Amino acid sequence: MEYGLIGSKLGHSYSKIIHEMLCGYRYDLCPLPTEEEARAFLTKRQFKAINVTIPYKRLVMEYCTYIDPRAKAIGAVNTVVNKNGLLYGYNTDYLGFAHLCDAHGVDFAGRTVLILGTGGTHNTTSAVARDKGAARVLTVSRTPDAAKGQLSYEEAVASGAHIVINTTPAGMYPNVGACSLDVARMPGLEAVLDVVYNPDKTELILRAEEAGVPVAVGGLEMLVAQAVYAAEYFLSRKFDDAAGEIGRITAALRRDMLNVALIGMPSSGKSTVGRALAEKLGKKFIDLDEEIVKADGRSIPDIFAAEGEDGFRAKESAQTARFAKEGRQLLSCGGGIIKRGENLRALHQNGVVLFLDRPLDALTVGGGRPLSSSTEALKKMEAERRPLYLAAADAAVVVGGVGVDAGAGGRAAVVGLMHGGRVAGVDRHLRVLVLRVGSGVVVLRQGTAAVAALRRARLVVGAAVRAGGLVRGFFGIGTELGLPFKPGGVLRLVHTDPDLLPAGPVVGRAAVGADDDVILVGKCLFTDR
Repeated sequence: MEYGLIGSKLGHSYSKIIHEMLCGYRYDLCPLPTEEEARAFLTKRQFKAINVTIPYKRLVMEYCTYIDPRAKAIGAVNTVVNKNGLLYGYNTDYLGFAHLCDAHGVDFAGRTVLILGTGGTHNTTSAVARDKGAARVLTVSRTPDAAKGQLSYEEAVASGAHIVINTTPAGMYPNVGACSLDVARMPGLEAVLDVVYNPDKTELILRAEEAGVPVAVGGLEMLVAQAVYAAEYFLSRKFDDAAGEIGRITAALRRDMLNVALIGMPSSGKSTVGRALAEKLGKKFIDLDEEIVKADGRSIPDIFAAEGEDGFRAKESAQTARFAKEGRQLLSCGGGIIKRGENLRALHQNGVVLFLDRPLDALTVGGGRPLSSSTEALKKMEAERRPLYLAAADAAVVVGGVGVDAGAGGRAAVVGLMHGGRVAGVDRHLRVLVLRVGSGVVVLRQGTAAVAALRRARLVVGAAVRAGGLVRGFFGIGTELGLPFKPGGVLRLVHTDPDLLPAGPVVGRAAVGADDDVILVGKCLFTDR
């Protein structure tokens, strides 16, 4: 093995994907279940450079001739380079966490920091917090040691903390949904950071978002950052733009791994659109209603007849929990999935939720759907559910009137006209257009209100973000692309998918005003250069 990762369990590691995407060298996962196996591996030293994960970050230090002072102070090594038979140890977890904090504007100066957990990552995050000027760093444990000043989780709620950092495995795949700290009872929180990266949003992060904490972010970006800095040690050279590499890899991982969940009224087109979009995005299509029928062995009308709506909803929640914690899927959800909060939390933990907004007069009455058997029942249902769809969705996709027309090329592109939405961190929602692609030309359907909105935004196929925001890629599944926005600046839209947009690097440009809307087109990249 030349490059790779050692640890006791590596089944869900993203490191191989990250390193091979980053540098192109072969990167092997080498699980070593026992300490004896780990010691034998390190004694042989048959590698150029490795990363080290739980539980060997301290053990590996015994085999290092040189240990970086920062790694020595933290008491953990996660990167080892073999130089002519001598092992050199470094800690790039520190650099990765520092990057995560800097990238999201977390200010530690004078703040009280609460770190959940007492393991090795506690020391790393504590070192970053102190080096960045934290006034107090408090430790929280399930079994607190009062002599060490540790707090219980109940005591932590009243600690007056400004920043919370989770270094425990609580909420980590496959045991998602766990959370020990009630952040809703902690006014004044400025940031909640979780080093867990699978799922993308742990229960802690979801609760922090609901509580309105300004910064709530998981550990994927930290994972990528530490890998980038480890690769610099591996190759004995610096990247020209390490931050740019971190952003690129993080965005690519999210595009690949996160789910897209479609919600909306019965007959709104979730299955039809979902299958087409799944094929385009390279994701596995899952129809949750079909999975309920497979698991139960009865049709949905039969389940309703035998157990009522409550019985059906319980089965729906079970299948939602089963599939939503996995990745790389396009989930077509039943119309009533928004009636239970646990379903929405499950969907948001690992992807984005899109509301297919089809006009009432275009919906189908009946069709074997127990709750929409008449026009009046359908109207009542739509009135009740529409606010729930809007509240639950990261974006709303207008499918009525515009329609999903694959055109001559057999492909469809989705364009988002953003007025805010959860993706941008405010309460308003996206409005999304569907474009028809034919003969290599993007053609906008006419006669819709969205066309007028396009004109108001002064855009030509492309656009820019609201004041103070960051450009976010729609097909990047809500990924931050990290482009700073300055009101009055000019952004250019550069397409990266010739199947979706006409040839030529610059598709559109717009002078950006402080109140302008956002357009996000297919697989595109925004740049200010």
